[in-house]
Amino acid sequence: AVPGAAMLRRSLWLCLCLCCCPGCGLRLHEYLYFQVLSPGDIRYIFTATPAKDFGGVFNTRYDQIHLVPADPPEACGELNNGVFIQDQIALVERGGCSFLSKTRVIQEHGGRAVIIADNAYENDSFYIEMIQDSTRRTADIPALFLLGRDGYMIRRSLEQHGLPWAVISIPVNVTSIPTYEMMQPPWTFW
Repeated sequence: AVPGAAMLRRSLWLCLCLCCCPGCGLRLHEYLYFQVLSPGDIRYIFTATPAKDFGGVFNTRYDQIHLVPADPPEACGELNNGVFIQDQIALVERGGCSFLSKTRVIQEHGGRAVIIADNAYENDSFYIEMIQDSTRRTADIPALFLLGRDGYMIRRSLEQHGLPWAVISIPVNVTSIPTYEMMQPPWTFW
């Protein structure tokens, strides 16, 4: 198989779900793409996977929304920066509690979605399947899993620039971007 063929198939499927069935949103086992617009040194298109059996879907495209790293990073309880998460998207780190618990904490703070980055910073290729815990709780906001290396690089860039958040566009339809113009993180192969 051609290396780019798998990405093209995933991208076309995502486009069909978002374009042909806008009320349906994303389904299971798909990829969702977002682009960091600022800071400029990480202005790349990142790949994330939606939670398997909990959380909402992206029915709206956000051209510019803040990606706010949670404080504390694991977001297992009250947040020190919860006021900044309201109406934005939170960047959370895996560990300490279930994926669903993290999603509910962000939802309770008014977040529109949560991106949970793996706490294995060297992980640049293995996606974790985020599943419901055994509590029978629910969450309404979208929950996405991000590779550890990607989450680390985003947080590191924000720290280096002294910024409280990144500006992102989500979801991004990668089928509309010519391959030669796609700005992928140099540390990740698609």
